[in-house]
Amino acid sequence: MAEEKIVVAVDAMGGDNAPGEIVKGAVQALEKNPQIHLKIVGLKEKVEAELGKYPYDKSRVEVIPATEVIETGESPVMAIRKKKDSSLVLAMKLVKEGSADALVSAGSSGAILVGGQTIVGRIKGIERAPLAPLIPTAKGMSLLIDAGANMDAKSSYLVQFAKMGSIYMEHVVGVKNPKVAIVNVGAEEEKGNALVKETFPLLKACTDINFVGSVEAREIPSGDVDVIVCDAFVGNVILKLYEGLGMTLISKIKGSMMASLKTKIGALLIKKSLKQTLKGFMSNEYGGAPLLGLNGLVVKAHGNSTAVEICNSIQQCITFRKQRINDKIREKIKKEDEMQGES
Repeated sequence: MAEEKIVVAVDAMGGDNAPGEIVKGAVQALEKNPQIHLKIVGLKEKVEAELGKYPYDKSRVEVIPATEVIETGESPVMAIRKKKDSSLVLAMKLVKEGSADALVSAGSSGAILVGGQTIVGRIKGIERAPLAPLIPTAKGMSLLIDAGANMDAKSSYLVQFAKMGSIYMEHVVGVKNPKVAIVNVGAEEEKGNALVKETFPLLKACTDINFVGSVEAREIPSGDVDVIVCDAFVGNVILKLYEGLGMTLISKIKGSMMASLKTKIGALLIKKSLKQTLKGFMSNEYGGAPLLGLNGLVVKAHGNSTAVEICNSIQQCITFRKQRINDKIREKIKKEDEMQGES
């Protein structure tokens, strides 16, 4: 029995390293998994020139020509409205029409968020779609939700984030009964700002998630919590600090290893294990951040993504599709609506 074909639309023109690293990562994904078929959207001549650098199965790749590119500095709303023939908008439409199962883009965060909600559209009953990146921890990885999509959130949004995050961690990452916590400035229930104080009892009352209370920022790296719930302002600050601190520590460790002949000899002895440890703290190893709660999968990769992250982001789409994450979210929302109707 042939394995299910997974069609991923790739925005070849999005990101600092487009189209070179984007196309390179797409080809690497093809090599890693025979299920993957790609619709690479972008300026045709540039995309084909990059594809020409690599051997690949041409029967599994279609180039969709675009004539426009959405730049990072543009107004997201205006760009989505006006640049109908941009690589991002055309790729979004492929997902909306069902001719692609997912979209991967390293382009403008704002444009991806706007396009995801207005073109692909939210699942019925979902109030807002959050960005949910995986972040490295001492025990593996945790899901940070929301990390950039909804700066002004309501308590009802955060409750839905917690539920969608639980579904993702259980069925995509494989964590059974994932622990859910809300970001707070202390462990006590009465602490926090107005949003946290309003949301805490609502999460506590949820019987379909494993809510364990508050988590302080310093506790996040330990990995004791699987789903970290917060509004996008808090989440984005955590994410950016996490990434910056990680890069600084890696740089410092590498610098200290090269400080003298003695440390260089020591570095050679532990090189293999150290490389493996540091690899776990590189954000590109985890792919991009899915925009959960949409009618199709949209994955936002870092703006400075290299081929590695693009490849991993495309790989993410396979598990998401196989595990029917959107169907599971729809089923949960439908069940809740039915329960509310009965009460």
